[in-house]
Parts: sequence; C-alpha cells; structure tokens
Amino acid sequence: MIEINHVSKSYDGGATRAVSDLTLEIRAGEIFGLLGHNGAGKSTLLNMIVGVLAPTEGTILVDGEDMATQPLSAKRRMGFVGDSPDHLLRLKGHEFLRFIADLYEVPDALRAERIERLAETYGMAGELDNQIQSYSHGMRQKIMVMGALLPDPDNWILDEPMTGLDPTAAWKLKQSMREHADAGKTVLFSTHVLDVAEKVVDRVGVISHGELIFVGTVAEMREHFHSEGSLEEMFLELTADASPLAAADGPAEPEEVR
Repeated sequence: MIEINHVSKSYDGGATRAVSDLTLEIRAGEIFGLLGHNGAGKSTLLNMIVGVLAPTEGTILVDGEDMATQPLSAKRRMGFVGDSPDHLLRLKGHEFLRFIADLYEVPDALRAERIERLAETYGMAGELDNQIQSYSHGMRQKIMVMGALLPDPDNWILDEPMTGLDPTAAWKLKQSMREHADAGKTVLFSTHVLDVAEKVVDRVGVISHGELIFVGTVAEMREHFHSEGSLEEMFLELTADASPLAAADGPAEPEEVR
C-alpha cells in the first residue's frame, strides 16, 4: 500500500508547482491508473513516490515505511519502471538483471529461475548476452520491466509502461499487472493511453496541473457524469475544467479530492 499525504513539489523558490497538496491512497490488491495530459504532474508524482525526487511538502509511506526517513527500506518494497528505459546501457542484459537481484538480495537459485521465466515471457531469452545499448527501444523497455518484476516487490510503479512495446509484450505486461494485483500486491501506473487504462484498472485518478481532480472506479466516473461513454470521453470532459469537482451525494459517490 502507498499513502501520499498532502504532497507538493515546487520549483523556482515556490513559483512553479508541479504537484499541489495531493493526498491519495493506493491499496494492496489493486491496479491504480494515474491519468493526465503530458505535463500534468504524473511523472513528478511517481518520481517522488520512488524517492528520485524529494517532496517540497508532505509525506509518502510505502507499506508504512516513510520515504523521507526510511528510504532504503521503503525502496526495497518497490519495483519501478521509469519513463525512459535508457539506463546502464553498457551492461549486458544478464548483468543488469544480476545487478538488480543483488540490490534486492534475491537468492541465487531463485534469481536464476525468475530470470529464465521472465526472459521467456518477454521474448528476451536470446538477448541477455548483448549490451543494453544494442537493444531497440522496445527491448530496453522489456529489460526494465523484467528488472522491476525480478525481486517480486509488494509495490510496482510504472510510468507510461506501454511506450515502445509491441502488442504481444504489451499484452503480457497487462497480464503481469493483473497477476501482481490479484496476489494482493499493488500496481500503480501512469498513462495517457486511455483505452489501455479502461481495460486494466480497478480505480483511476485524474491529475491536471498538479492537482488530483478525481479518484474512483470507471463505473463511478460514469455515474458522476451520467454517461455510458468511454473513459477517453469522460476524461476529456473532466479535464476541460481543471478545478476540483464538487462532492456528490449518496453512498456510491466517487472518492472526490477534498
């Protein structure tokens, strides 16, 4: 579970706010989709969750571990696929995966079994002896996904994970996300590909100009808008006005931001 409490991120001495007073809980056992236009604040928020950026204000807890005061123990509970797969390019694929396994202290016998299974799943079995810099963009994305899954973390954070993946790899990634959540673990991913989100999420959060303006299920979003339209249509209507929504009455209301 990931708890985000009144988190803000400012630049230029507070003149620019990338994320503003955001509070959100990502539950165990769910796939949570973070939706927003490019520049809405999605990547900034995810980078704060995984400890790449420090919040200007607020706290982030990962399974109760405070990212500010217990960063190593909090990070060990997460696997992260960032918005760029261009990392450690001089390493060979198997060297990168062993490096990840060492960081997370995955036992030798277990890591060998997991690497073999992941390589087979993502079609990388014949590529692990090659340097990552020789990979295509899609292959680099696959090796980053494999690295995030290898430690079998309780929390999986993915920033635009489908970018560059071929249809087969994208389908397998969605299957991996579902299996991860069904095992009682947490999946948080950002995307602006709304038809993908609609098919895989349990809940969605919509972020615009650094503010969280809606949290709930797709069904709750439809109820709010009295719409049978697609998630894309509702998202466009919602983000046309970036101000937070007024709370609706009744027990089935979406989890509006307060």
